[in-house]
Amino acid sequence: MYYLALLTGREDESVARPGTAEFDAEVAQYAAFDARVGEVIAGGAALYPADTAITVRRDGGTTLVTDGPFAEHAEVVGGFYVFDVADLDEAIALARHLPAAATGAVELRPLVQWLPHGEPGADWWMALLWEHADSVAAPGTSEWESAVAEHERFGARAGAAIRGGGALRPPATATTVRSGPDTPLITDGPFTESAEVVAGLYLFAAPDASSATELAALIPIGHKGGTEVRRVVDLSG
Repeated sequence: MYYLALLTGREDESVARPGTAEFDAEVAQYAAFDARVGEVIAGGAALYPADTAITVRRDGGTTLVTDGPFAEHAEVVGGFYVFDVADLDEAIALARHLPAAATGAVELRPLVQWLPHGEPGADWWMALLWEHADSVAAPGTSEWESAVAEHERFGARAGAAIRGGGALRPPATATTVRSGPDTPLITDGPFTESAEVVAGLYLFAAPDASSATELAALIPIGHKGGTEVRRVVDLSG
């Protein structure tokens, strides 16, 4: 089963930014994690800081583009992994060893489907799909099937640019892992108690932020939802 592990943490002036020694030190910690458990890693990427985000909101027939993340949460998403594991217990055992569990939190959520991706490049972006928790469709419902049809139409239109992506099970299936003084703190539910939750993600290629935003504006999203566009860090160099 595929589990999405959202890596979250507080983002302030101390956040490590790509190109700095502090960021390289964090990358080295994740590289060590990858070396230990690489056989179960089915995807993942690091993101540029949240203050570089662009958010596309849709309200009826109106599309609004703003700078910044979708919502002002105390903790923000800094990257993600996808684990291919047997069950939640195995996913938790991995998550507790992620550096993000020590400095912030790791939200685990089973994926309904996962489109694997290759090595992220310099022109990659991530679209993080946010929905209000009470409007997230459950698999097997007519609302879910309708949403799937909308995403298939988006996929046909943007297919050449899409590099990966996945749809998540409802937020009631989320588990959040944080490091405790002696044992990990494991709680049910998403990493934030806000009304908005992550419902899925896309990875895609675009030459610049403007093109990435235009493509993100085509992604189906629910009423009052939004798409947060973040550039993916190219770690290949």
